[in-house]
Amino acid sequence: MSEELRKSSYDCDICKESFLEESKFSQHKQIHTGEAPYHCDICGKSFSRRGKKPYHYSICGKSFSNDSHLTRHIRIHTGEKPYPCDICGKSFSVGSILTRHKRIHTGEKPYPCNICGESFSVGSSLTRHKRIHTGEKPYQCDLCGKSFTEKSGLTQHKRIYTGEKPYSCDICGESFYHRDIQKYIHTGDKEYHCAMYRKSFS
Repeated sequence: MSEELRKSSYDCDICKESFLEESKFSQHKQIHTGEAPYHCDICGKSFSRRGKKPYHYSICGKSFSNDSHLTRHIRIHTGEKPYPCDICGKSFSVGSILTRHKRIHTGEKPYPCNICGESFSVGSSLTRHKRIHTGEKPYQCDLCGKSFTEKSGLTQHKRIYTGEKPYSCDICGESFYHRDIQKYIHTGDKEYHCAMYRKSFS
């Protein structure tokens, strides 16, 4: 920090951190003093600054740091979807989801892989794709230690231990741990391969 800025800054006597704005300095001091001047009438808790999580939804008990997040959450309960697609008419509860949806119609893929050049319409798809190049497997089974590139792979894998079979076949009524197994059993089509082990059913 320059000498000129240092003279106009607010310095904390306790931790020596400096601030250019008095309001930020005042907020910082509350960390040391434990002062919590902002009281919530709904939950009874006090906060050191505005915007902790003062926006509560009494139906489910969840709290949010700002009113826009609360508004989006309430739509889960009410089913309100105020953002319609002007191409197909499908509606969404959040504007950003509508933006992603419209890429289905436009073909826009604004997230390119800097390794192979393949592009994706959603940032999370790019993140998953790049694990093919890096070999990263961030989802590890706490029972056997096996790791997976996607959370869905880990979820399917753990059914080996739990015995869970959430997919019921409409044809024979039998239940399966993986949604594509019954398709192979009845069609014999090996295009239905296991995403966990990367091989076709036989």
